[in-house]
Amino acid sequence: MKIAVLSTNAKLYSTRKLVEAIQQRGHEAVVINHALCHVLIEEEKPVILYKNTEIEGIDAVIPRIGASVTDYGSAVVRQFEMMKVFTTVKSQAIMRSRNKLRSLQILSKAGVQIPKTVFANQAKDIDSLIKLVDGPPVIIKLLEGTQGVGVVLAESNKAAKSTIEAFYGLKTNVLIQEYIAEANGADIRAFVVGNKVVAAMKRQGTTGEFRSNLHRGGKAEAIVLPPEEEKAALQAAKALGVRVAGVDMIRSNRGPMIMEVNSSPGLEGIEKVTGVNVADLIIGYIEEKKLMDEGDTIGV
Repeated sequence: MKIAVLSTNAKLYSTRKLVEAIQQRGHEAVVINHALCHVLIEEEKPVILYKNTEIEGIDAVIPRIGASVTDYGSAVVRQFEMMKVFTTVKSQAIMRSRNKLRSLQILSKAGVQIPKTVFANQAKDIDSLIKLVDGPPVIIKLLEGTQGVGVVLAESNKAAKSTIEAFYGLKTNVLIQEYIAEANGADIRAFVVGNKVVAAMKRQGTTGEFRSNLHRGGKAEAIVLPPEEEKAALQAAKALGVRVAGVDMIRSNRGPMIMEVNSSPGLEGIEKVTGVNVADLIIGYIEEKKLMDEGDTIGV
């Protein structure tokens, strides 16, 4: 097969590991910068141009779409879908997972346990919003943000009101979320490929830091998820339609709570902490799905 990794930087760890895994399994690898693609739309002939050349012969794509180009990257993935190219993450799933409000609404409808969250547009009574999520303290999040950027812990009513008013003053919508104190600054990243959790790690924030992201100085250790947490991770990924996903959850007194489903999860942290070759498992998943597609075709 000819498998394309959609990435704006071929030197990134995740991109390099995926290319390496593709080649080691006997396939042809190509890196395509989706931000430089041109989408040609005409009747019954979807076309993607890259460096002024029509892209042809691609059997599967692995989208690595950054938050800054979500809309455009998703449009490129959608064009590949129209060209009948298999993708590990569909365009609709990327869009669902990137919008925090939309993803929480979908997870809630699917019966996935999430922290209590409130969303309001230029609310006048901020005190009532804080009370709705049993605060203070409360977590305040931008609708779109990654790696802990745009996430604030407000420990007092005054701090919460000041932060929310500041965001509203900038015409920026935010989510106000209950603070799960018993999580103690730790969360879990479960890496889902297809219908399996293939690796998991527990991340612990530094002293005084409620965010556990590794790039912010957090520490991590490999763990084996108990059945309840594995079920929650798979349920969340399935609800959003993200079949290759990094599912973030926290442990609460009410059981595992899903915080986010990442449709372009980094491989470096999970692979180095757990020792699992996740990139290879992703390529194996593509092989399995393509074989199933061929079987369906032969059956017809």
